[in-house]
Amino acid sequence: MATPQGKHTPHNPTGMFENRLRKNARHFRKWAHARGLTCFRVYDRDIPEYPYAVDVYGDRVHLVEYPRRRALRTGTVEEQREEVLAAVARVLEVPAEHIHVKTHTPQPWGRKQYERQGQGSERLVVEEQGLKFWVNLGDYLDTGLFMDHRLTRARVREEARGKRFLNLFAYTGAFTVYAAAGAAARTVTVDLSNTYLDWAEENLALNGLADPRHTLIRADVLPWLEEQADEPERYELVVCDPPSFSTSKRMSGSFNVQRDHPRLLAAIRDVLAPGGVLYFSTNFLGFELRDAAVQDMEVEELTPASIPEDFQRKEIHRCWRMVAPGPSRSR
Repeated sequence: MATPQGKHTPHNPTGMFENRLRKNARHFRKWAHARGLTCFRVYDRDIPEYPYAVDVYGDRVHLVEYPRRRALRTGTVEEQREEVLAAVARVLEVPAEHIHVKTHTPQPWGRKQYERQGQGSERLVVEEQGLKFWVNLGDYLDTGLFMDHRLTRARVREEARGKRFLNLFAYTGAFTVYAAAGAAARTVTVDLSNTYLDWAEENLALNGLADPRHTLIRADVLPWLEEQADEPERYELVVCDPPSFSTSKRMSGSFNVQRDHPRLLAAIRDVLAPGGVLYFSTNFLGFELRDAAVQDMEVEELTPASIPEDFQRKEIHRCWRMVAPGPSRSR
């Protein structure tokens, strides 16, 4: 493009990305403010040539790149990353030192996604729909709050009053915080990681919800569930968001969501109260729910309606609401 002086302006290869980011940021900042969110997504791999996710966390930015194989082969990843980083700093008006850059590379089946990536801890508190959560932008690929489950968390809060709530594969306990805030009679939170259970405990305390009625249990979920079948306690509301694949020296064997979900759902079914509700989710997009695993339950797939507006890519998770047979379904 020629200037009035007849000179040519330098080509800006990130102009398309920058324009989209600016447009999105203008919209989603207003959108988030209206919903009580200080953490939200402003760019979600909208343009194929710029495979990044840009998330705002208060006055910080979490930037995740999803490099293409061709870019990895040709060595152009670093150059584009620097251009994108500069554009994000300009558009969102955030200093570069407040932008945390992560790289999401395809993992061999069974590789843990949550493992520690560094020691540069950057913990801060964010707000979501009237609740507060600790997030860590420096140490892990994931920050401690799966924002794509925001709408399902709101559902849990609405349904929790007076109910016994069970959170399986609980991660940092965000669903538990919502259930407790919704006046659940009791909550039980199960995860194999002491790190995440401590985090869940801190999230409850942050919201003034630390209470003996909220129990945190370190256990391998599937064996623990099967042990509960003979216990008298039943749960009216359950959330289960298992990993696609997991293995650990603390586990008995491995967990594969496609292979093991019939056994998992059967074990959950045994601890559900009559008419109890299960929210079941997976981020394994090739997942196929087997009919035999839910044959006596009322099943509704919520996937499209469960993904928030700020997530442009709708392939981030699948989610179902399952209801056990019982008095609440009778007329």
